[in-house]
Amino acid sequence: MPTPILPHLRRFLGRAGLTVMVMSAPSVASAVDLLQIYFDALANDARYAAARAQYDADQEKVVQGRSLLLPTVAASAGASRNDDDIRNTGGTKADRRYSSSNYALQLSAPLFRPQNWRQYQENALRTELGKSIFIQETQALILRTAQAYFDVLNARDALSAIAQLRTAAGEQLELARTSFQVGTVTITDVHEAQSRFDLASAQEIAARNTLDVAHETLARIIGHTPEELAGLKPGVALSRPEPGDIAAWVDAAEKGDLGVQAQTLLREIAVRTLERERAGHLPTLDLLASHGRSRNPSMSVERSDNNTVGLQLDIPLYQGGAVSSRTREAAALRIKADADLEEARRAAALAAREAYLGVTSGMAQVRALEAAQVSSASSLEANRLGYKVGVRINIDVLNAQSQLADTMQQLARARYDTMLAQLRLKAAVGTLGEDDVRAINALIGTKPPQVSTTP
Repeated sequence: MPTPILPHLRRFLGRAGLTVMVMSAPSVASAVDLLQIYFDALANDARYAAARAQYDADQEKVVQGRSLLLPTVAASAGASRNDDDIRNTGGTKADRRYSSSNYALQLSAPLFRPQNWRQYQENALRTELGKSIFIQETQALILRTAQAYFDVLNARDALSAIAQLRTAAGEQLELARTSFQVGTVTITDVHEAQSRFDLASAQEIAARNTLDVAHETLARIIGHTPEELAGLKPGVALSRPEPGDIAAWVDAAEKGDLGVQAQTLLREIAVRTLERERAGHLPTLDLLASHGRSRNPSMSVERSDNNTVGLQLDIPLYQGGAVSSRTREAAALRIKADADLEEARRAAALAAREAYLGVTSGMAQVRALEAAQVSSASSLEANRLGYKVGVRINIDVLNAQSQLADTMQQLARARYDTMLAQLRLKAAVGTLGEDDVRAINALIGTKPPQVSTTP
């Protein structure tokens, strides 16, 4: 709201028995702001914690893929106690008791395994995909937290406006009753005032319920019941997107959107998968080396050592058609990945357009509603004065009160929606981060309006 109109608006509303919400109280340290709530969400949001654990798990993909390119070493050992009872044909017998043992070391190193190399490349891409998804979840947390925060502020503003409307309607009802008793108005005026007071009371109950639900939604994200939230600073001014060209934002979204980046990685993974399945027809070559030793006193050679080094070539001839089938499946999934990538680009472009227009049209709406609020306050003052001198009827005052309360709610909602659109625009191009939260948080810092907790 531009600063020059605030004194006039406060005077108009003060005469009408209402107050300007954004001027309700100075800044205090007890109210938490958006940045503090965001830090609480980082520490306590269950969905974000799950995404972080998934990210840690995805970092192991590249390690598992690299292991397919490295040698493997295995060791085995055995020991036994033998008790032989030997009976010869001549009737003699001999008993022998002895121990035998053996051990072996085996090394296998892949020399030519195209499937393993493709699997390594695929796993490396999956690690990158995990990182992209985690960043996307971080941006989603910012949006969810800001949405929940502003939903609380909006619900609180709505409750404040309706509570003030209820108070004003009650004053008008008392005035109508007094005027009826002295015979200056009809009973119809009293009934109309009573109807508006009852309607405002019902709206207040619904507004309190909406505020409670908004608090619980925010508590689900931050893990505890939120404290009092700081509201917008007086005379807050919203900035236009830079650059001011929607085409530039759309182009940036088609390239930088995290959903597009994730689908690009998925397409690359599909390509590597297809190459890996095709490699199933190729031979493999491994280097094999082993060393073994055995001890057996029952034999003429009590100890023997064995060392071997060699190459092993495997040539797949026929595998029941499985390799060909998996190759056709991978080829179809690559085509699907191409289509998914194109859809992601279109979705990113649409999201950028919607967010950009949300900011620009939202700012225009805020300016219009600020002017409408001043006009509504003037109209209410004029109608109250006209009612006192007899040139306006009771319903005119009641309508003016309702119009002002509705305009105040629309203005608050328009401000919050515009700030959310600013964050969504940054998310659409993949650049949303903590700095953007701090920029929005700079617009916040006033104590919340005092709203009674009882009807």
